[in-house]
Amino acid sequence: MNNLEQNVTQQSTAQRRIAHLDMDAFYASVELLRYPELRGQPVVIGGRSEHQPVVQAGGRRQFYRLRDYAGRGVITTATYEARTFGIASGMGVMKAAQLAPDAILLPVDFDAYRHYSRQFKVTVAVIAPQIEDTGIDEIYIDLSDLPDETLVLAQRIRQAIRDATGLTCSMGIAPNKLLAKIGSDLNKPDGVAILDMSDVPSRIWPLPVQKINGIGPKATKKLAALNIRTIAELAQADAGLLQLHFGRSYAAWLHAVSHGIDHRPVQTHCEPKSISRETTFERDLHPRSDREALSEIFTALCVQVAADLKRKGYIGRTIGIKLRFEDFHTVTRDFTLTTAHTADAGQIRRAAGECLRRIPLTKKLRLLGVRVSALRPAHAAAAEEHYSTQRELPLFF
Repeated sequence: MNNLEQNVTQQSTAQRRIAHLDMDAFYASVELLRYPELRGQPVVIGGRSEHQPVVQAGGRRQFYRLRDYAGRGVITTATYEARTFGIASGMGVMKAAQLAPDAILLPVDFDAYRHYSRQFKVTVAVIAPQIEDTGIDEIYIDLSDLPDETLVLAQRIRQAIRDATGLTCSMGIAPNKLLAKIGSDLNKPDGVAILDMSDVPSRIWPLPVQKINGIGPKATKKLAALNIRTIAELAQADAGLLQLHFGRSYAAWLHAVSHGIDHRPVQTHCEPKSISRETTFERDLHPRSDREALSEIFTALCVQVAADLKRKGYIGRTIGIKLRFEDFHTVTRDFTLTTAHTADAGQIRRAAGECLRRIPLTKKLRLLGVRVSALRPAHAAAAEEHYSTQRELPLFF
């Protein structure tokens, strides 16, 4: 064992057991519950409502194929069978169709995904209540105070999720969130990885630097220019070199995480900073010739944000909009209410309209979004009082 390995092995950490739980191909797996005949086939989630399967005579379903798609939508997720063709989240559907034209295409159903998200999180909380909610399909869990042996506990949680939802998940369990996050990806799908600080040289260092959550594409490219591609090479990098290229704070963080060091706690409660909804259009819409369609979409977004505020128990004071034009130029505007906080769709719509009037609308739009920030918790009665439906809402502009 060299000096660097000894340094990692001897790092002292509190005896914590942190798990990162990641649902396996979550959106696609939810769809396979609905369409079990698609199991084992390449399936892509990213279609529109018109790509719902067609029920034929006799009850058999006919599914759309990627080759039937026309538009500029993006892949939300795909089954592992589809991923073998090189299909990945965020890829354009048209590009995916070139890679696997016979893959099944299904529309996105976020209501269903949110339902199963709540279900699996409630199931885990019964066994291990110290949970940090980090996304629709993933959570951190602090297992430190539970008496069960680690592997037994992981199997119990995974089986409970399977029994409650029919879905599988993968888990990484380690002394900290950094290693747990990496671990949950090591034995996917439907696997468990248990890591200790002594495992860093053998199991973490050989991995590419982008496996560390927080090292994005830009940092990965800059590191590659310095001939740093693996976590081991990052751990061995000169501290002065990192500081020169990344600044003191980020360089110090890179040094720490490359040695598996992470002291962040599992945050069981975190107030959201904003609640938003946005949509990308299948074709560019013009503010004048497509005024009616834009008005309906704009109103629907405001109503959805209001509903989200009510469901989550918040009211907000700053309303903002986001526009992306046909040339991909993006602008945002905010409007802060002079009256009380609100979760009322009508007030949100009127304030968003004020924002809209401050933007020259001469080019076609490809994306529209509405956001409410400056949030504070609202009592259930207050939320109910502030919330309204979309009746008597103003037009687009």
